[in-house]
Amino acid sequence: MKETSPNGVLNFSAGPAVLPKSVLKEAQRDLLSLPGIGMSVLEVSHRSKVVHEIVEGAEKDLRKLAGIPDDYHILFLQGGASLQFSMVPMNLLFSGGTADYILTGTWSRKAMNEASKVGVVNTAATTESVSFSRIPSKDELQLTPGASYVHFTSNNTIFGTQWNHLPDVGKTPLVADASSDLFSRPIDVSRYGLIYGAAQKNLGPAGVTLVIIHDAIVKRSPSTIPALLSYAIAAEHRSLYNTPPVFGIYILRLVVNWMIANGGLESMQRINHRKANKLYAEIDRTGFYRGTAHRESRSLMNVTFRLPSQKLDELFVAEATSSGFVGLQGHRSVGGQRASIYNAFPETGVDALVEFMQEFERRLG
Repeated sequence: MKETSPNGVLNFSAGPAVLPKSVLKEAQRDLLSLPGIGMSVLEVSHRSKVVHEIVEGAEKDLRKLAGIPDDYHILFLQGGASLQFSMVPMNLLFSGGTADYILTGTWSRKAMNEASKVGVVNTAATTESVSFSRIPSKDELQLTPGASYVHFTSNNTIFGTQWNHLPDVGKTPLVADASSDLFSRPIDVSRYGLIYGAAQKNLGPAGVTLVIIHDAIVKRSPSTIPALLSYAIAAEHRSLYNTPPVFGIYILRLVVNWMIANGGLESMQRINHRKANKLYAEIDRTGFYRGTAHRESRSLMNVTFRLPSQKLDELFVAEATSSGFVGLQGHRSVGGQRASIYNAFPETGVDALVEFMQEFERRLG
């Protein structure tokens, strides 16, 4: 097995996930003392010029990476995507209005449940009847005229599905929970009103939540909601209203620069397609392994599959783990296997897993 860490472990976890080796080495080098500063990034005041430059630099680099227009704010928040489930309706759901939610799995349902505590929500489409094994078709969308916004989850980590097109919502603001595939491919930010994502998949460590929000949406924030839940307050203070997750933002910036240095989002997409295609080809090769997502909805980030029996599923996980393939067990709610292969996951690790799968099938198939 080809090593990808000092201990030779291949981390297929859905998150927190793999970080680029070069990022970890740079963070290790600077952990005791930032160059020219004389103290650790963990110790620097968030009111200092140093931290302001880290935050502003991260914003600048993100705009370069993804072509984010000037009329969009880039916010570095906390609380993960789960807090955004509440912040989105608190800031965007008009009094007396309706928010449309497209249900494609556990996380979109949790987002909708939180929104229902704030106001009226409508299920615009759902694939629950087929165990969330596919993305809804365009014909299945039943949108509310004049809705405050339409919310969808771009990639579903538990069920291994991903949107390969944007839902057509007309002029209604489109809100995306892109936690698990943000910046894994090119993105036209101008098509969205708001995009949010927890960092611990493709962008950095747990503790940072990235929010990209159009200025017109920011202006919707009511003055009556608590300050730390207001997009307007966060935007006004450039993510520095309170102490931000400084170290997480610092790592995020390193990851963004790693992506830029490695060809940007077009390159990330090519590599992610290649990695996922290798795994899906092995899954489809003989029928011993069975993919759980419809082919047209398959995720490039989370490859989900099963073996012919639960006993073999359990044996596969046990043998894979002892061989250094960590985190392959499917989510507790669905079982099976799940290989999460985010941006920083090495292609050699995918090759090693394919080799393991072939040998396992040879012995037990």
